[in-house]
Amino acid sequence: MSETGTVPAQAADGRRRRQDSAVAGGRAVAPLWWVWLAAWPVTAVFVLSNAATPLYVLWQRDIGFSKGTLTVVFAFYIVGLVGSLLVSGVVSDRVGRKPVLLPALTLAVTACLIFATATSVAALIVARLLTGVAVGAVVSAGMAAVTDVAGPGRKRVAALLASCAMVFGAGLGPLLAGVLSETAPAPTVTVFVVEAVLLGTALLCVLRMPVRRPEARGTGAWVRVPGVPRGNGRRLALGIAVFAPGITATSFVLSLGPSLLSGILGTGNRVVAGTMAFAMFLAATGVQFAVQRLRRRTVLVTGAVSTTLSMVVLVVSVHTSAVAALVLAALLAGAGQGMGQLGGLSLLNSGIPPQRLAEANAALNVGGYLPAGLLPVSAGYLSDAVGLTDGTTTFAAVLAGLAVGGGLLVLVTRRRVTDPV
Repeated sequence: MSETGTVPAQAADGRRRRQDSAVAGGRAVAPLWWVWLAAWPVTAVFVLSNAATPLYVLWQRDIGFSKGTLTVVFAFYIVGLVGSLLVSGVVSDRVGRKPVLLPALTLAVTACLIFATATSVAALIVARLLTGVAVGAVVSAGMAAVTDVAGPGRKRVAALLASCAMVFGAGLGPLLAGVLSETAPAPTVTVFVVEAVLLGTALLCVLRMPVRRPEARGTGAWVRVPGVPRGNGRRLALGIAVFAPGITATSFVLSLGPSLLSGILGTGNRVVAGTMAFAMFLAATGVQFAVQRLRRRTVLVTGAVSTTLSMVVLVVSVHTSAVAALVLAALLAGAGQGMGQLGGLSLLNSGIPPQRLAEANAALNVGGYLPAGLLPVSAGYLSDAVGLTDGTTTFAAVLAGLAVGGGLLVLVTRRRVTDPV
């Protein structure tokens, strides 16, 4: 019985492998390992996005600037990112993924050079601005490239890998910086040399990536606020409603987390700060693998709940000086971002045609990163004025309200929108 039963299964496996290596939509389907490799440029650029986080205490000591100025430096990253998103998604959909990714990676290498030699706030701002431009290109063109390489039959896998590549890289950056700055010479230089090497491998990956130029060219302005095709606006809104509070929570931890650690724990150890950031994004990565088979509605609602809880625990941590509570708040924030990001990308991948996908990814990230830039900056200056405890409490209350609103929006939306067949 078992021997004869294996014949149909083996035949089915053989057919599936042949189909996977044959064609889909008239194009060859890349092997699964190429889908993983296509996500590497996303990881490499996001390593840079947060690599400077544990090093700001050193620059603050050497250059001298306040917590408000620190959040402004972070905000210029958002300025570059949003500016890039206004262009990169449309350009990628019209001329191809590689013509956008290759210049973006080159800009990222330039940012590494500026970070490594920075002696002023202006240099840090320029480096963060260039990093934002590179990240904006990657979250639109790079994530779309992962979907292109995966093919139409593996859209859920593509969304998962692209999203995890982003958050894993975002967490790996501060961990590398923290460890290398404590153990290697030239604490504000070594990590950027290592990152430049990683970006070099990403450039080689993009050069060999099996993606083609788009066959159909879009219409309209080249520089515009990115959007989605008619009929998909609700999917985009739902993704932003949960993703935006989640990524705002993690941005706050990245920008003011070291200050909170210093105030609560009384330590400026950069490994501790980098490890907390890494743990936050590791939670964001792991939770996406854990929930990948759940309905999108469930993923989004759970993400909103996680972000809300992270803000509640954050308030507890600053009022009780409990380090464990601060770490738990960071982990919940990471989980909230991860689920909001995965849910949003999955909704877009399920309904957006390939020729508009990079622009749709850009639209999702514009909606997410705008509050992620504005609210932590406001919290930083408010903390300078009224103290870190009261500033953090106000920020947490506002963000928890936004997260609750996002979760309620998902709940009242019809299931056929969140979980299309």
